[in-house]
Amino acid sequence: MKLLRPYKSTKIFWDVNPEGLDYGKHSIFIISRVFDRGDVEDIRACRRFYGDVQVKQTLLNVPFLSKLRLSLASAIINEPKEAFRCYTLRQSSPEQLPY
Repeated sequence: MKLLRPYKSTKIFWDVNPEGLDYGKHSIFIISRVFDRGDVEDIRACRRFYGDVQVKQTLLNVPFLSKLRLSLASAIINEPKEAFRCYTLRQSSPEQLPY
């Protein structure tokens, strides 16, 4: 029997023990990590496992997504970038100017 989990690739969780993850209790961590580091198959598996409502709610409230992944998440859940908490936080803390 195939193990049902919210991602395909174990490389997403290279820095933690994936066996110790509780898919219910750690859902925010898992969803944000899959969207920030996973490939298309990982994202599809995550959406199937958690459902679009929970994925959308989580992504709108995570404190960080890279700019590229923010654009991807925005397209997938059909919300403008401005609706994401990570976008608002990035705007309130602009990057330093390169010298």
